Amino acid sequence: MFGRKHSLDEARMLMVKKQLAARYISDPRVLKAMREIPRHRFVEERFWPSAYDDSPISIGYDQTISQPYIVAFMTQALCLPSDRPTVVLEIGTGSGYQAAILSCLASKVYSVERIEPLAQRAQRVLYELDIDNVEIRVDDGGYGWQEHSPYDAIIVTAAAPEIPAPLKVQLKDGARLVAPVGPKKQQQLLRLQRQGDRIVEETLVPVAFVPLLGEHGWAK
Repeated sequence: MFGRKHSLDEARMLMVKKQLAARYISDPRVLKAMREIPRHRFVEERFWPSAYDDSPISIGYDQTISQPYIVAFMTQALCLPSDRPTVVLEIGTGSGYQAAILSCLASKVYSVERIEPLAQRAQRVLYELDIDNVEIRVDDGGYGWQEHSPYDAIIVTAAAPEIPAPLKVQLKDGARLVAPVGPKKQQQLLRLQRQGDRIVEETLVPVAFVPLLGEHGWAK
């Protein structure tokens, strides 16, 4: 058992060095979180040997855990401040891995997942890892989580034809939203920032995410 754990720890350190630090992930807090959070715990045990590969992994229900680089890239793109408490909204809990990474940088993470068994499994893994600042809700993520808004950052881990309007409203002034937008097979990762009454948008990188289903996403 020790040998297996040791090899997984080594794989995680190598992942951070070769997949992240070597590819312009430079935020020290993001790199630290990626070193500390055991990605293998968020996938089935049969996938543990490939948990630190540079690729997504199936978590069932036609969903995936994103490749480590994309998780780190999106987290870094939020530009979360380190000098004050921050509250982040995540749309698409999935495995819970992205929420776990965010939990290392934010005071509180609210995460919305439409598939109840995934939400339950993610909450269990987070509990087992003693991560207690993530709260998960089963709902249509396109509506966000109005009760706890406005947020210091919003991250969307499923693709929609356009940014859901309710999410823009739930951004604090100066806060950023990162989300994949475009057709089902290929999207662009967008970053929006609220500047008073204006929303400033920029395109980051091409990506491919599972679709966001619901009124503000895809019908099926």
